[in-house]
Amino acid sequence: MLSRRTDLPLERDALSRFLPWLIAFMVYLASLALAGVLVLNDMADRWDRGVSGMLTVQIAPDPKTDAGAAEREARRTQAVLGILLSTPGVVRAEAIGNSQIMALLEPWLGAVGSDQDLPLPRLIDVETASGVRLDVEALAKRLAAVTSGVGIDDHRVWLDRLIRLVRTVEILAFAVLALICLATAGTVVFTTRTGLSIHHEAIEVLHLIGAQDSYVAKQFANRALALGLRGGLIGLLLAVPTLLAIGALARQMEAGLLPDFTLSQVHWAALAGLPLAAAVIAMLTARLTVMRNLSRML
Repeated sequence: MLSRRTDLPLERDALSRFLPWLIAFMVYLASLALAGVLVLNDMADRWDRGVSGMLTVQIAPDPKTDAGAAEREARRTQAVLGILLSTPGVVRAEAIGNSQIMALLEPWLGAVGSDQDLPLPRLIDVETASGVRLDVEALAKRLAAVTSGVGIDDHRVWLDRLIRLVRTVEILAFAVLALICLATAGTVVFTTRTGLSIHHEAIEVLHLIGAQDSYVAKQFANRALALGLRGGLIGLLLAVPTLLAIGALARQMEAGLLPDFTLSQVHWAALAGLPLAAAVIAMLTARLTVMRNLSRML
């Protein structure tokens, strides 16, 4: 297919020599944009599954540091747990130990001698039933009636904002993909029209011996398909090491600073389809361009 003989000397066209490299550049950019969309989509789904339906209740530490402070904090925690477990829609409420809190703070504060060095609040991890949206304000009032210094962190609030941001970036990435497709089609249109002008006399001869417009269009379409596939493969081969390098750099960063830039087998399969998509776009664009121009020229 890549070296099929044609009745038109299209392989001698100077502009067609640059077409694979232009398509390679387009596929390279499309690969980066599509990989970003796939990673962002997976990241948003993981956040939605992992954080949806989760609340964190914080109990401020007792300002008094006498011998009975620990006992009072334990009673306050048990009172809050009792309210939470009796709330409809709550399926789990579990206090987080100080050692777990210290482990969460260590990446930001470094190693601390013991939990006695910091006035740590008591944290309670709350899980609600799927699809249940608690009235956080009403729950906060009930908890405040039991003990003071209680706050509720609804993860759904900031998660919704973060997911909206991710979806907006995805829309922009899809817009970039659409512009890349239009640019690819425009490049093929320009190259095809130039080829029609160069081979105008040869096309007239083909018509004189009985060739139809569809036959001439097939010559250009097959040539565009071969060049598009060749350029698409080059672009993909250039994009693969770039994506692997980005993933390696992301893994070297501190945990939590960058999303997990790991592509699954499904993602790689989607990227592998870009050269074929570019070739099909080039083929269809060339065919439509030839058919439209021949209807006007002849």
